[in-house]
Amino acid sequence: MKKKVRFLEKTNGIIAMIHVRALPGTPRCEEDIPRIIDTAVEEAAIYAREGIDMMMLENMHDVPYLNRSVGPEITASLTAVAQAVKREFPKKILGLQILAGANCEALAVAQAAQLDFIRAEGFVFAHTADEGIMNADAGPLLRYRRQIGAGNIKVFTDIKKKHSSHALTADVSIAETASAAEYFMSDGVIVTGKSTGCPADIGELRAVRDAVNIPVLIGSGVTTDNVAGYFPLADALIVGSFFKKDGQWANAIDPARVARFMEKVNHIRNIPFDRG
Repeated sequence: MKKKVRFLEKTNGIIAMIHVRALPGTPRCEEDIPRIIDTAVEEAAIYAREGIDMMMLENMHDVPYLNRSVGPEITASLTAVAQAVKREFPKKILGLQILAGANCEALAVAQAAQLDFIRAEGFVFAHTADEGIMNADAGPLLRYRRQIGAGNIKVFTDIKKKHSSHALTADVSIAETASAAEYFMSDGVIVTGKSTGCPADIGELRAVRDAVNIPVLIGSGVTTDNVAGYFPLADALIVGSFFKKDGQWANAIDPARVARFMEKVNHIRNIPFDRG
């Protein structure tokens, strides 16, 4: 029987990305915290107005990313941003990812801001990311979740993650990786394409869905052109690049693209489909 996650019971929930502006101490930071907060809240308002189901904050403008650990200024800043968005939209399901692989910090922010989930990379098996070697952290992460009393915060985990080389685990299939994540108590696995904006492989999605009894999420490359094909295979779809001007993640949100996407999604939701 498939493991339930309360806020994913609405099949094919859409999780929209809020790419928080570059934070203090990072090379591209040009704004103060109040302005960064205002921008995040403004983006959340666009998504809420267009009927987006869930939202996720991410420090994607903080390039180049640190490997596994970020400074206290990042944790503090994201807590302020997350609390502001939560305060404005208390009924929305909200999540967080802190790049790169700063999963414990993400849990701490989520706990302080009363968010619902985090996205964690490097949960099982080692891989080589842009930032260098990233070892698995399922054991320390879930122990930390227990220590801070954050058991209500779901941990969705990337498998065979984008922007990474998986030569170290070339003999381990994505389905086997998903099974390992499930065994190590992941609350849901995320399948991506090779890089930001690249679509996930349908064959890999089918293999993962058949291998696990936890939610399967799509983590990149979802557009109006392919969303119908993904619907039978995923419990939730994370959308970032498509919602931005010209489909580029670093650009501002284009409300017209969000509206067009949600119109397509709501049309599909009224069409029965076979998840067998």
